[in-house]
Amino acid sequence: MFNPKSIALACACAAAGLPLAQASQQAESNGFIADSSLNILLRNAYYNRDFKNNAADAKVWGQGFIGTFESGFTQGTVGFGVDAFGLLGVKLDSGRGRNYSAFFDTDSQGRPVDDLSQAGAAVKLRFSNTVIRYGNQFPSLPVLAYDDSRLLPQSFTGTLVTSNEIEGLELNAGRFTADSPMGDPARDPNRLKNIDVVGGSYLFSDNLSAALYHSDVEDVYEKYYANLTYNLPLTATQALNFDFNLYRTDYDDNAEAALDLGGDGRNDRNTIWSLAAKYSLGAHAFILAHQRNSGDAGFAYDYGDGGSSIYLANSYYSDFNLKDERSWQASYELDFTDYGMPGLRYKFAYVRGDNIDTGADSDGSEREIFNQVSYVVQNGPAKDLSLRLRNSIYRSSNEVGPDLNEIRAFVEYPLSIL
Repeated sequence: MFNPKSIALACACAAAGLPLAQASQQAESNGFIADSSLNILLRNAYYNRDFKNNAADAKVWGQGFIGTFESGFTQGTVGFGVDAFGLLGVKLDSGRGRNYSAFFDTDSQGRPVDDLSQAGAAVKLRFSNTVIRYGNQFPSLPVLAYDDSRLLPQSFTGTLVTSNEIEGLELNAGRFTADSPMGDPARDPNRLKNIDVVGGSYLFSDNLSAALYHSDVEDVYEKYYANLTYNLPLTATQALNFDFNLYRTDYDDNAEAALDLGGDGRNDRNTIWSLAAKYSLGAHAFILAHQRNSGDAGFAYDYGDGGSSIYLANSYYSDFNLKDERSWQASYELDFTDYGMPGLRYKFAYVRGDNIDTGADSDGSEREIFNQVSYVVQNGPAKDLSLRLRNSIYRSSNEVGPDLNEIRAFVEYPLSIL
C-alpha cells in the first residue's frame, strides 16, 4: 500500500523541481475574497421505478437546495482558502413502502423523513499549480467519484492533492476516511475505514489522452484503472472517437463486494473493459460499444469508492457488470442546435448483455432501452434553467434481476450569488 504522505511530498517536489510548462496559478491569485464564488443550485427531482414482478414500486419527489462556496487563495508563495457546502432536501411526495433511500432516509417507523440537511467544509492551500484540500469534498476520479444522480450529492471526508505543474498532466493522490451517501445526512453511516487513491491523466494532444489510477479500499478491494481516448477528425463536420476503459479489481478475502457479485470470498479477482466507437456527423452521433467482464466475480463499485466510480461505456440503469457478462450497445445522439433549437438534446441507447454466470444451469441475460431528452434555456430571465427526462425499460432472465420501467425527471436552476 502506498503512503499518501509520500505521494503528497512527491507532488510538492515536482512542483519545486520540474520545469513549469504553464504560468503559476498561485502567482496570478487576486486574493481570498476577489476570487470567491457562492452558488446555489435549485434541483427538483422525481423518481419512479415500476417493478414488473409485484415488488413494491419506488416513487419519490423532492426539492433540493445545493449551496457551494469556493474562496480564492490568499496571495503569496503559498495561498490559503476554504471551500464549503450546504445541502437541504425537502420531501414533496413519498411514503412508507414506496420510498427510495437514495433520496430520503427513513425513520424508526420506516417512513421517509420530511427533510434532511448537511453542511461541510474543507481547507485548502496552493503552491504554484498544486492544491491540497482537507475536509469534506466531492472527489471526481475514475476510482473515487461522488454520486450526484439523485436529489443531493454524495460527499467524502479526507485529503486530496491535485497537481497541474506540467501542461496537460494532472496528478492526484489522497486518502479519505468517511463517506456520506445520498439521502443520508450522517457523516459516515457506512463506516468507511479508508480509501487511498493515486494516479493521473495526460493530454498528449487535442485528440489523444490517457489515464492511469490505483485505489485501495481497506478490507474491500484494490483497483487499477486505465483509459485511452482518441479522436480522429475526418472533415469539418465529421469525426471518429474511440474510448477504451479498463478496471482490474483484487478483492480482499471474504469481501462483501465479491460475495454480492458471485465470488466465493477467496482471493477473488475481476477484469472488466469497454470500448466505444462514436461517429459524429454534424448534429448526429452514432455509437457502438462492447463491454466484457471476466474473473471470479462481477465488477463492484460504491463500496467506499463512490456511486459514480464506473467509467464504462455500458452504464445506464444497469451497469452490465455481472460475472462473466458480455454486453453490446448501439446508441444515437441528436443535438438540435443545427435545427434552430440550441440547448435541446436527445439520446437513445439499446444495450444487451449475456453469458452471465448466475450459478444456475443456464447463463443469464439482460437488456435495456434508454431514452433521454434534455433542454437548457439559452437566454432570457430563465437562462441556464435545465430540464432532463430519462426513461429506462429493463428486462432480464429470472436469475438476474427484476424487470422494471424507470422514469427520472430533473429541473435545475443555478443561482450565482457571488
